[in-house]
Amino acid sequence: MSNGFSLGEILASVLIVLGASFALIGSWGLVRLPSLMERLHGPTKASTLGLGAMLVGSIIYFQLVKGEWTTHELLVSLFLFVTAPITANMIAKVHLHRLRLGARPGPAGPPASAGADSDWATYTAPRAGTPGCFDED
Repeated sequence: MSNGFSLGEILASVLIVLGASFALIGSWGLVRLPSLMERLHGPTKASTLGLGAMLVGSIIYFQLVKGEWTTHELLVSLFLFVTAPITANMIAKVHLHRLRLGARPGPAGPPASAGADSDWATYTAPRAGTPGCFDED
């Protein structure tokens, strides 16, 4: 066994440390940012990128250093990158609906109201005759 480090070990170590740094920054943002809408960015952006980098580092380590191929990391990455944006979108929509129904706004203040011609589904009900309108009138 040699005392030197292989390129695979160095690359895996750099990715794991970089990923852990991003995850730490994302967790810190989740705790320190004032409103829910701002807090969504910590876990959905930085933590997702951090976990992705750590998983890629794990793949590189096992493939280049150990000579083994595992699909667990790829499946975890796929699941994470598919579910994190959808979850953040649902949390944001629920938060905006609650504010519209009269919930107390956070320190960032209430969201801007939608214009009269807005078709953004979070603020306006579907117009009669459009997809999503379930009124039988």
